[in-house]
Amino acid sequence: MSILHSEHKIYPWGHERRYNDYPSFVRRTFGFRVQKLSIDAGFTCPNRDGSKSRKGCAYCNNNTFKPGYCEPENTVTQQINEGVNFFSNKYPDMRYLAYFQSYSNTYGDEQLLKRLYQEALDHEKIIGLVLGTRPDCLNESILDLIGNIAKTHFISVEFGIESTLDPTLMRINRQHTYQETIDAIAMTKARGIHTGGHLILGLPGESREELLSHAGRLAHLPIDSLKLHQLQIVKHTTFAKEFHKNPGEFVLFCLEDYIELIVDFVELLRPDITLERFASQTPGDLLIAPRWGLKNFELVARIDKRLAERNTWQGRLYLG
Repeated sequence: MSILHSEHKIYPWGHERRYNDYPSFVRRTFGFRVQKLSIDAGFTCPNRDGSKSRKGCAYCNNNTFKPGYCEPENTVTQQINEGVNFFSNKYPDMRYLAYFQSYSNTYGDEQLLKRLYQEALDHEKIIGLVLGTRPDCLNESILDLIGNIAKTHFISVEFGIESTLDPTLMRINRQHTYQETIDAIAMTKARGIHTGGHLILGLPGESREELLSHAGRLAHLPIDSLKLHQLQIVKHTTFAKEFHKNPGEFVLFCLEDYIELIVDFVELLRPDITLERFASQTPGDLLIAPRWGLKNFELVARIDKRLAERNTWQGRLYLG
């Protein structure tokens, strides 16, 4: 699976790091520094507008990941300009991906989607799009629109998968099935679109064995990239209310156990899946639990260290 180079292994993704990391993917794909700029284009989702539910997903508070410049009352261009200004002093030559992040960014009138996507692409600093969405918020026509853009620009569609188990999806009020996830990812990838997924580790009711079973299922989906998140209890969510009433229903990871789970998880993944993130980092004023007291780069360093200690790597146990 890997070959020796001097005294170090070069893994299938072409370098010595023990997993297929996102920064290396960016360098391979673009050859220069690229940053995602979050955009709130004012979308909603069928889990909030009443099409399926008005409660939203049990864990969800979009304010946990939205930067200050990202306000829906501002135009897409205004949000991009503010984001560029935020980064440009340190990285004047940076180029950007417009990250339509808040809620479901393929859920709307096709002409509106086309206009908003094009507005972002018309900005001189934008080289592509990242669209966060749900598996039940795409159809053939919208995928054709996105696929046409992908012929001339980098574009990635990121699906909130969250779990591969239907009982869990029901428990967290996702209002879609895992089969819908399978179908949506297949339809997207069939059009040559870069396809990503998000997964939450630690949702109520899932055993450690079931958490690791997600890795095997995801390894057989045609996804290009994956973001992993630990379950966090965040203010102003359904889970926050449930946690207050019955905290024993939630088994929240301590840092050491989570690192061990991540190492076990990545061993089972397909080697060509780019791992974009291992954890989310909620602002302190919104986070209830768990509080690990370290930043993402510190967590990544500990995961790197544990992979080395166990002399293992992404895909070591992948069976194909």
